[in-house]
Amino acid sequence: MIVVTGATGNVGRPLVRALAAAGERVTAVSRKVSAADVPDGVRAVAADLAEPRSLKPALDGAEALFLLTSGDWLASGGGAPVLAEALDLARDAGVRRVVLLSSQGVGTLRHPPQLEEAVRESGLEWTVLRPGGFQSNAYAWAESVRARREVAAPFADVALPNVDPDDIAGVAAAALREPGHGGLTYVLTGPAAISPRQQAAVLGDVLGEPVRFVEQTRDEARAQLLRFMPPGVADATLDILGTPSPAEREVSPDVERVLGRPARPFAEWTARNAAAFR
Repeated sequence: MIVVTGATGNVGRPLVRALAAAGERVTAVSRKVSAADVPDGVRAVAADLAEPRSLKPALDGAEALFLLTSGDWLASGGGAPVLAEALDLARDAGVRRVVLLSSQGVGTLRHPPQLEEAVRESGLEWTVLRPGGFQSNAYAWAESVRARREVAAPFADVALPNVDPDDIAGVAAAALREPGHGGLTYVLTGPAAISPRQQAAVLGDVLGEPVRFVEQTRDEARAQLLRFMPPGVADATLDILGTPSPAEREVSPDVERVLGRPARPFAEWTARNAAAFR
């Protein structure tokens, strides 16, 4: 049995699908998950990683665990002590393998390392995934694109190699199912750097209509981020978006190394999800 937390999100949902399609027994965990949210044969358990003891029913019979620690989770009281408690419960339940969705910012010293340290010190076989920015962050523009064919973002021409969440899910599925990933940390990016202005142009190409780009100030962007992440995480995120280090601009080979194919570009993600912007 493989337990997936954050199972209804941009990474969790394709991860659950991939595991189920591979014939794995899967338990999908989210605060508001039901059988209607998951593929046939997948067990849905409503629980909250911010309250580790709520996970106990989901961990029954599990051998592997995917941990998603989002900005929203941190804002709601999550942190290293909470994660360590969840890991203790998982180990006591018989879980042997854990995969943590972390952040590239840990490796570049933008984000604190305590969550990764908790996983490495858990006594479980661990794999850490450090994605850069998600291509699906473009969903934040969906309403303005539908209403006004407009995208607003800071740092118009700063390009970063954002990653397709389906590629993150593919790497996570491999690490959860296959031997050979224990003790490894993967940096996950897309195949090329792309700026917010270029992303708006790609959206326009896919929709067949021009999409206007409006550059936000840092303060305007920060106010939006604070709706779903703590101030420290918001500030670190804006630092990456505005003044990325060479490492944060670099395209990583890890998606292709694990999946045996190149990482997917933003244009492919946009074409696959165009209905959200029409």
